[in-house]
Amino acid sequence: MSGPLAGVRIIDLTTIVLGPVATQLLGDWGAEVIKVEPPEGEAMRGLGPARHKGMAAYFLNVNRNKKSLALDLKRPEAKEALLRLAKTADVFVHNMRPSAVERLGLDYPAVRAANPRIVYAWASGYRADGPRRDRGAFDDIIQGESGMAAINAPQQGSDLGVPRYLPMAVSDKLCGHSLASAVGMALFHRERTGEGQEVHVPMMETMAAFNLVDHLWHGVLGEPEKGLGYPRMFTPYRRPYATGDGYICILATTDRQWRNLFLALDRHDLADDPKYATIAGRTDHIDALYKMLADSMRERGTAEWRERLDAFDVPNGAVNDLQSLVADPYLHETGFFQRMEHPTEGPVVMMAIPTEFSGSPGDIRSLAPRLGQHNQEILGDLGYSETEIEALR
Repeated sequence: MSGPLAGVRIIDLTTIVLGPVATQLLGDWGAEVIKVEPPEGEAMRGLGPARHKGMAAYFLNVNRNKKSLALDLKRPEAKEALLRLAKTADVFVHNMRPSAVERLGLDYPAVRAANPRIVYAWASGYRADGPRRDRGAFDDIIQGESGMAAINAPQQGSDLGVPRYLPMAVSDKLCGHSLASAVGMALFHRERTGEGQEVHVPMMETMAAFNLVDHLWHGVLGEPEKGLGYPRMFTPYRRPYATGDGYICILATTDRQWRNLFLALDRHDLADDPKYATIAGRTDHIDALYKMLADSMRERGTAEWRERLDAFDVPNGAVNDLQSLVADPYLHETGFFQRMEHPTEGPVVMMAIPTEFSGSPGDIRSLAPRLGQHNQEILGDLGYSETEIEALR
């Protein structure tokens, strides 16, 4: 095995998107991840195109590098098997509401009693000690409550001012990354101290913090009444620019990049204008600047603009839709898309692990498991007989 988490065993009770994203990351980085599922399998096994029932595309995309253990945790003997497994594990992960996991008898005190060194990591909608601790929360709910849907409103054209969800499970995915990172840090703490601990990622606070990095603005100084929101993000001209034959993305940030952009546009008057020489001045005039940029881009084709902007060292890029993204030559040159053979599902395409470790690289060791595929292996290693394994299944 390779990866910085090689040798770490993780019990994974997560479902849907947030938790599976987190545990797949941990598996990609070398951990042994044991996915514990109900007898009918988790819901995402049915989402998207599939060659066989229970092995749909979305499930395949967020459950590689995992083993599947099917258990009905409402049965005492199944819960006992899980706690026996917990004694052999380093990490226990779930994304249930507090009341649900308490009813199952699998809260932190119960799992810690089985293994005091365990890192017990979980995510839910809200802080565990707050008044919303048991409210249900999914991606759309948190996008709304954290302000993400509302900040998407100013750029909606004819629907100006109407809140819109980002067309992806952004809250689930980002909180999944946060949960995986928190597990890694808790394991590092345990390496130094020998102590396990409980780790919790609340979606609402995580996404509010993510949003307000840009937009707390005067609120940072304790004066929110003077205005919130980074003005550059809300100008209606902050969008991919139409060129003579397509679209282009451009972003100048530093004083030097802006001056070079003005020169690339043959706007020497703006390059020498003091009010555009600093970030504060440009922010005060951002609408006018971005409108000028939008108007200028129509004068040449995309390829010509990209060549010119590259010559002036101004950051720019193409606009990919989903079809052109999966066909992007750069991603294929770097091996981002990997065609692999699943034992039961045939050829599938996996995305490569983006994060690179020079001394302990992660890898894709196995593709998403069939439901209960590893019951025999896992329970047999715990000392269960064939008859007991069949009864638990």
